[in-house]
Amino acid sequence: MAHSHSHAHHHPTGPDNETAVGRAFVLIAGFMVVEVLGGLLANSLTLLADAGHMLLDATALGLSWYSLKLSRRAQDQRLSYGYHRYQVLAAFINGLLLLGLIAWILTEAYERFSAPQQMLPLPALTVALIGLVVNVIAFRWLHHTQDNAAVRSAALHVIGDILGSGAAIAAALVYYFTGWPYADPLLALVVVVILARGAWRVLSESAHILLEGVPHGINLREIAEALTQRIPEVRNVHHLHAWALTAEKPLLTLHASVEENVELGGVVTRMKAVLNDDFGIDHSTIQVEHGPCPDD
Repeated sequence: MAHSHSHAHHHPTGPDNETAVGRAFVLIAGFMVVEVLGGLLANSLTLLADAGHMLLDATALGLSWYSLKLSRRAQDQRLSYGYHRYQVLAAFINGLLLLGLIAWILTEAYERFSAPQQMLPLPALTVALIGLVVNVIAFRWLHHTQDNAAVRSAALHVIGDILGSGAAIAAALVYYFTGWPYADPLLALVVVVILARGAWRVLSESAHILLEGVPHGINLREIAEALTQRIPEVRNVHHLHAWALTAEKPLLTLHASVEENVELGGVVTRMKAVLNDDFGIDHSTIQVEHGPCPDD
């Protein structure tokens, strides 16, 4: 019986990625505060809803930046797998807080449909236009350095912010030209749909990781078939488990029954090559066995 561990991690983060995400985070988070103040001043529910969406995206950007920074930090005796799960836990808590924010926006929208309120369209329009410019700048920063999945994810979040700014602009323009008081709560509901979709994705993905679920895109049956078909010395694969530290860091353990009188080191090396090249798993623990499995 033999055990083998793979600890080779490849993270093409680079200083450009970290700098771009960090700058975008500061820009989005800073303007989020401005948008909250503008929404309160102009009495614009759409602006406040969009500020909630910017909170979601600022958190996503912050977590992306933190994950890039953590990728250079080694594990220690207290956390042998490192500190990557902090970002998953933070994302889950953020998703729960956003559900509360959505409930507040829906309650406020209902009240404004029941009793329409006045808003100041020009201040709301000014803040929304600045927000659109801020989001476009942040997207351009991220778009030029998308050689990392964390950066690509952050860029997608900013696209959602651009849509939210567009809704806020539309609400201010409709109210300015028509005085229709329902434009603000109606378009706030559009932003809520965008926000709810993002919050649900954050909650479901982070919960799946925290529950040690099989990472998305990994099929355990396909892994077992690939190992037994590509490596003739492997009789069968069992006790196969896959989970993830974060969405980008899958881990795997398995037992493999192999033919007698074969060089175990070569078999394990080829198995790891299949896992890495075909399935993107670069951290695996393989227990190689002759005869019955001792854990059965």
